[in-house]
Amino acid sequence: MRPIDAELLSGSALYQEVVLRKLAHARESVWMATANVKAMYVERSKGAFVPLLEVLDGLAARGVALRLLHAELPSRPFRAAFDARSRLVKGGLELKVCPRVHFKAVVVDGAWVYLGSANLTGAGLGAKGDDVRNFEMGFVTEDFDTIDRTTALFEAVWTGAECRGCRLRAVCPDPILPSGGGQAKKRGRDAVRLGKSRRLRRPREDST
Repeated sequence: MRPIDAELLSGSALYQEVVLRKLAHARESVWMATANVKAMYVERSKGAFVPLLEVLDGLAARGVALRLLHAELPSRPFRAAFDARSRLVKGGLELKVCPRVHFKAVVVDGAWVYLGSANLTGAGLGAKGDDVRNFEMGFVTEDFDTIDRTTALFEAVWTGAECRGCRLRAVCPDPILPSGGGQAKKRGRDAVRLGKSRRLRRPREDST
């Protein structure tokens, strides 16, 4: 064990630090990992709230590289909001899914990281009141070793390095194969392709 310089936060302090102070002001990149993602809202100015995707769209317009790694097909409101933002659909926000993702992390500019319990949902890292938001805890740090280990795990999942030997491939909606691994088979009506060249393809039942 070694000491690191970190700050432990909970409740609305997580939302304010992670989303409002850091994510919203990223200059180069934001990598987000979450077990659940919803169309959450954040405060843009005092008393005015906007979807997180609007904030991400603004970052993409400035050239900030955005990645979102999550465990399952996003909620319908999130997908509808995503589809309405052509810059994000065209690759401004890359998304990939892995059902084994349960860690929650936000890495900003490769130099700051949040690790904790809160998902990218209104009750997690969104602008909810203290009397309705989840009870969450997490820490933030600029410790390089912590950032390196977090980004190493993120990159291993993102690139598919963990796919070939994964024992959940049979139930994975979108295996991310290693280079030369061949083409993934479409698995039923809920198959989804996510990411810069892996678009959100809704199940047929959602198209009406």
